[in-house]
Amino acid sequence: MFVLILGAPGSGKGTQGKILAERLQLPKITTGDILRAAVKDGTPLGQEAKKYMDQGQLVPDTLILELIKAEVSKPEAKNGAVFDGFPRTAAQAELVDRVLGAEGNRLNHILLLDVPEEELVRRLMSRAPVEGRSDDTPEAIKTRLAVYQRDTAPLVAHYAQRGVMHHVPGTGTIDQIAEDIRRIIGR
Repeated sequence: MFVLILGAPGSGKGTQGKILAERLQLPKITTGDILRAAVKDGTPLGQEAKKYMDQGQLVPDTLILELIKAEVSKPEAKNGAVFDGFPRTAAQAELVDRVLGAEGNRLNHILLLDVPEEELVRRLMSRAPVEGRSDDTPEAIKTRLAVYQRDTAPLVAHYAQRGVMHHVPGTGTIDQIAEDIRRIIGR
């Protein structure tokens, strides 16, 4: 089973993706984590990605492509995976469809975490000093939310046509949201 968790920055994709991946015993594919590790390790990809991340911009698809291919080709992903926040654009959605389709797979569920913008900003600002993320500054947050609305929100209509899109209220306790997701997925 391949599941995509969509939502604006700060909507809880990482938290809920981790819970879901553990429950389903599937790997969690998080481009943000992979990219931050590459930045921390100082890899060429990481150095290039950091330029975009520091400005609150999305890392270009060309830099993400090889990461995703490598992740879904790992043996632990043969029964599925939980994608956390990727794809984010129509071009990335086509890429994921091609990569999964080449192995006879597809995205089975797309979960959209709905959180009001004021709550997103509050969450991002409160995590900035804890996690020390360079993309959680007020300026970067504003840019990230605008980029999300421009590039990611249109995916909702794309996936809704397939009948696999589910809206999940992203407010409430972590456990309440996880239970809503469990009911939607059926396990």
